[in-house]
Amino acid sequence: MSVIVALAVTVACNTPATPQYSQRLVILGFDGLDPDLVEQFIADGKLPHLASLVGDSGVHRLETTVSSESEPAWASFATGLSPAGHGLFDARVRDPASYATRPGLVERDPARFLLNYLPMRAPAVRSTRAGTPFWVTAGRAGVRSAILSVPGTFPADVVTGTEILASVPALDPVMATGAYTYYASDLAEADAGPTPFGGLAARLVLTGDVAPADLVGPPDPVIADELGALRARTELTEQERLRLEELSVVEHLRIPMTVRWNRGAPDPRTVTIEFEDQSLHLRQGEWSRWVDVEFRANLLVRFRAMTQILLVDASDTLRLYVSPLQWHPVAPPLPISSPPELSAELYDRLGAYRTLGWAEATAALQEDRIDERAFLDDLDRAFDDRAELILSRLDRPDWNLLVGVVEAPDRVQHMMWRLIDPRHPRFDADLAARYGLTIEQIYRRSDDLVGEVLRRLDSSTPLLVLSDHGFHSWRRSVHLNSWLVEEGYMTLRDAAASEADGDSEEAFERQIDWTRTRAYAIGPGQIFINLEGREPEGIVSAGAERSALANEIAEKLTTLTDPADDTPMVRAVHHGDTVHVGPHRDRAPDLQVGFAEGYRVSWPTTIGQAPPGLVVDNEGRWSGDHGGFDFASTAGVLVVNRPIAGRDPRLVDLAPTVLEYFGLQVPPEMEGVPLF
Repeated sequence: MSVIVALAVTVACNTPATPQYSQRLVILGFDGLDPDLVEQFIADGKLPHLASLVGDSGVHRLETTVSSESEPAWASFATGLSPAGHGLFDARVRDPASYATRPGLVERDPARFLLNYLPMRAPAVRSTRAGTPFWVTAGRAGVRSAILSVPGTFPADVVTGTEILASVPALDPVMATGAYTYYASDLAEADAGPTPFGGLAARLVLTGDVAPADLVGPPDPVIADELGALRARTELTEQERLRLEELSVVEHLRIPMTVRWNRGAPDPRTVTIEFEDQSLHLRQGEWSRWVDVEFRANLLVRFRAMTQILLVDASDTLRLYVSPLQWHPVAPPLPISSPPELSAELYDRLGAYRTLGWAEATAALQEDRIDERAFLDDLDRAFDDRAELILSRLDRPDWNLLVGVVEAPDRVQHMMWRLIDPRHPRFDADLAARYGLTIEQIYRRSDDLVGEVLRRLDSSTPLLVLSDHGFHSWRRSVHLNSWLVEEGYMTLRDAAASEADGDSEEAFERQIDWTRTRAYAIGPGQIFINLEGREPEGIVSAGAERSALANEIAEKLTTLTDPADDTPMVRAVHHGDTVHVGPHRDRAPDLQVGFAEGYRVSWPTTIGQAPPGLVVDNEGRWSGDHGGFDFASTAGVLVVNRPIAGRDPRLVDLAPTVLEYFGLQVPPEMEGVPLF
């Protein structure tokens, strides 16, 4: 009884009986809105609601982070700290024990099982971001907040009076979500398996008009530890090798399904898909409704998810696309909201919604598994999901601070920039005639959402519309490691051995002769010195030798030109020990290359590879980007319905602005300053 009473007293003390604040503030974030395009569309009269906010102050360019990637940028927005303050410089982090990288937004403690069956400990995750988000500080002071789908909020902070619907990382290591599955009857056996951009390709083997298949789920957590331990060993006994083969076959949980091609029906371009107790009937080009699925490791360990299925083709071949599994809001494997029941309450009130932070089918379009029309249909629904969450919360009265983010502008610019840039190698005049306005249309949809928000606010409520970074055309790909090889800073092992190792991220460690390598590139334009005492096989001494080498590389890169036409490819090279000042500076790259318009590191460079040549055309559909471009030319946008301090705003200024508005003390560690 005394424990219950004590708990009740604690809750009562931490929960204000009446609201302490009457003022309100709304921040509406759009990932990737570019200030040049915003200004252009406002001038053309296409963004009337943003135009009404701009007034005489104009569109502010919001300084982003070094580098200009979403993960460090949104972390700086939340905490008021630069990357050296919050510790995030990229979506991935280097493993200090090796040269490899891993997903870096969260760390996990895996589940533990007794006798590979009985769950003894649930999995747990921790954010790797340092610093305190402004909504946590505000919530502790009694500001009632709603934080909706802001990148980097998983796992959700627990604060009395604060509602957070977290954005689950698409590459999170807990359940390996974010991978799509593609099934095709014409897929060659050699092409089946994992794809370069995180998908899974599977053959449909038809007997008559029927094909058995598996709906592929997350890794089986019961065997994950044993499987990981076997894969980590450099030498295996014969018994261990057989065990590894056995576990690899059943690594992922699966649900059997049957695909029936209705070629004898009045509409032969249809299929019926059956699994568990469900049956779906789809026409060619049609998306299914959200489908609830449950994967079972055993009677006690289950994973509930949602997915959608697209019938890509049912003419001469049969092709299906299954979207990445969304954690089910009613029963996620780990809480995705605070309070935990919030995600289920939203599901009950609004219906199914996407829980992954990267909720759009960019990888499938990049790998030619779906076409532009299917991608845009999916993108529109993703936009609707985010907008509905924001507007439904605005309609309720019990809040002071509301922050919501829509990521669709970022995704459409990544994939469709080629259709607004006639100089892009992947520009297609016919496709441009059909889809060349899709970027403009997303900007106009964003403006419509701004209008809906404005209609729900009184004139005294500040509304801040912002983005984390801008955008550029990515026409040419630079093999940065290949340049390091040419200049003598990196040495590869013999070509035959490298080819045998393959082109995976894990393979690059084996392809480089680290005893003769002084620098290497990985990620979006990040260069690391192979430093003695920091890298596993470092050969460069700290101090003068390191500084001289970094200066030499930076000086050469700033004069680097495209061999095709002598166009300068690098706008600036930033020294890590100059631009990054803070407690986590040791995680920063030694050099950050800021590429010029039209140029970005190649995909192989991001995983440490050094292909032949220096610069190649970007032939992919992923044609616009921001990461790796110079941060000074990749500013985001800020539009506010009130004057701000007369200087260029920065992402780190948003957190102290919110706290100052509510009359709260700005923590001294915050690097930004209030804007009003």
